[in-house]
Amino acid sequence: MIASMTGFARHERSGPYGTLVCEIRSVNHRYLDATLRLPDSCRALESELRQGLARELKRGKVDCSVQQRSAQAGAADLEIDQVALERLLARLRELGSVLTQHVQIDLIELLRWPGVLREDSADAEAVIEAVRALFAQTLLELSQSREREGARLAALIEQRCATLVEMIAAMRARLPEAQARVRQRFAERLQELAVQVDQDRIEQEVALMLQRFDVAEELDRLSGHIEEARRTLAGTEPAGRRLDFLMQEFNREANTLSSKSQDLETTRSAVEMKVLIEQMREQVQNIE
Repeated sequence: MIASMTGFARHERSGPYGTLVCEIRSVNHRYLDATLRLPDSCRALESELRQGLARELKRGKVDCSVQQRSAQAGAADLEIDQVALERLLARLRELGSVLTQHVQIDLIELLRWPGVLREDSADAEAVIEAVRALFAQTLLELSQSREREGARLAALIEQRCATLVEMIAAMRARLPEAQARVRQRFAERLQELAVQVDQDRIEQEVALMLQRFDVAEELDRLSGHIEEARRTLAGTEPAGRRLDFLMQEFNREANTLSSKSQDLETTRSAVEMKVLIEQMREQVQNIE
């Protein structure tokens, strides 16, 4: 299943611990680059959540945040972490011993220090379990959002592949006419020069010229690249990097077509091909 690297999901969950809000957004990136912002009550989950992101997502710059809005003030049982408080006070005493001026300690500020004031262990476990479930729900929605966008991008790329197939068929059909025009221009040039040239030598020169200007191989390679792109789009593995490589190959063949062409219509078609390939390349940049 083709997936986009762009997506967004948001879910909320309420309970005795208050309201939890989880948001995950992702944009295109060469690798998986995840940033997590969690409340103090579930910092221990960071490694677990990162692993969950890595299992589900392969590429993209991902921003995941979990916010906790407490229930009514005083509704939750709070307790002071005596060890954390003693460590903080010890550091404050050390600092006070080197200061020349007396500094009054604000008790409210002490309680605001991370880890000093905490909910009881039962509430903390409830928050952790709720965050796990909320994160899984949000990540699933993000993945579904990315898959929907990926399907849309795959359809757009397939449309352009179909157009390229039609253009290649038309260029193949024009090859005999283009070769005849090369022969005709060469003959007219010889006639203008009014020189006598060995006929076998003329045929050799014409053959060499037609070989230099022949674009059949480029058309064959383009057809092969289109088939490979379609197989990649129909596969189950992340396809972005492979498609990006194929777009480079597409562009290389289109440039060669344009440089070798001695036919105005073929040159115009090569330019149109490059426009289509550039559109495909832009879409591929957002595929996982």
